[in-house]
Amino acid sequence: MSAEITDSRTAGGSGGSGGSGGSGEPREPGVPSGLPASGVAPASRAVPPAASGFHIPAGRGADGPYVLDISPEKAGWGYSSLRILDLPPGGHHSFATGDSEWIVLPLSGGCTVVTDGPGGGNREDAARSADGDAARSASADAESFELAGRESVFSGVTDFAYVPRDARVRITSGAGGRFALTGARCERRLPARYGAASDVPVELRGTGSCSRQVNNFGAADVFACDRLIAVEVLTPGGNWSSYPPHKHDECRPGEEAELEEIYYFEIAAAHGTQGLGYQRVTPSGRGRGTDVLAEVRGGDAVLIPDGWHGPSIAAPGHDMYYLNVMAGPGETREWLICDHPDHGWIRGTWPDQPVDPRLPLYQAPAGDPR
Repeated sequence: MSAEITDSRTAGGSGGSGGSGGSGEPREPGVPSGLPASGVAPASRAVPPAASGFHIPAGRGADGPYVLDISPEKAGWGYSSLRILDLPPGGHHSFATGDSEWIVLPLSGGCTVVTDGPGGGNREDAARSADGDAARSASADAESFELAGRESVFSGVTDFAYVPRDARVRITSGAGGRFALTGARCERRLPARYGAASDVPVELRGTGSCSRQVNNFGAADVFACDRLIAVEVLTPGGNWSSYPPHKHDECRPGEEAELEEIYYFEIAAAHGTQGLGYQRVTPSGRGRGTDVLAEVRGGDAVLIPDGWHGPSIAAPGHDMYYLNVMAGPGETREWLICDHPDHGWIRGTWPDQPVDPRLPLYQAPAGDPR
């Protein structure tokens, strides 16, 4: 894995009282200053009265080939993007990366990712790759990555591919599947790279009813990107994650980073019933005053430009998955959070409780399956 490509803004992953690591749900204590089997809800599902423009029910964000397409322009912010692509067996899709870097992440199924453009990044950046054999001439025409993928987000860690800005990308899938394209506007053009599933750190966070699993595939201190931060969180049925509520909507060096965030949900079905969960966001007094209380189902997304976010609540019997995508304007690529002053005390109770025995749902594989 090429996590050692240095960032001209400093690729931060730890430090500061606000917590770090790259996930959109809390890990370290904050010091506040004030088509998988999970089942995607049909587009005809009624929007709950509490839903707002920040909650995008499944199907409502579809555009062209994507069942969900969130761009900076559509979200009304500057950096973070997410596209969800369904491909039939033998299907393919091509797109231009434009001014953004992207990670192609299989949610179900596998695929081949081919990227080309004016080289794979400058020579200096390529030479810094953790994989010595990844260094190549700036005139290289194409890179190809075979992604083994996975059966579903509840079955295992997946491999992935990073593709740089200013390139063309083609995704093909012999058996079909669902693929997340996590993106962020950026300045540097880093080399295209393969991320092995075996290199993804699987972290257990919290204890008791706050236990959850975090797959840190694109965390700030794990995999090198210019601005993009992305991780997966799995919450066993009945548990709360993204708790205590926290925020990252202002730049306070060493304490809090300014990051836009997208939550994309899949919910495990059980006993023939489609699952559900709940997501809360409350205003922090900054930005757009984001206020969300949403019933979320598979395929839904929630936009968080600002505010205290959490909890993410999994209904009993239905495990919850969400993909966090983050990016922001900071000079340092880092995940620093501030806990809500009314709820941060809950961390002090965790050492006295065991981690939920249902976790981990799975571990990263021991080696590269290719």
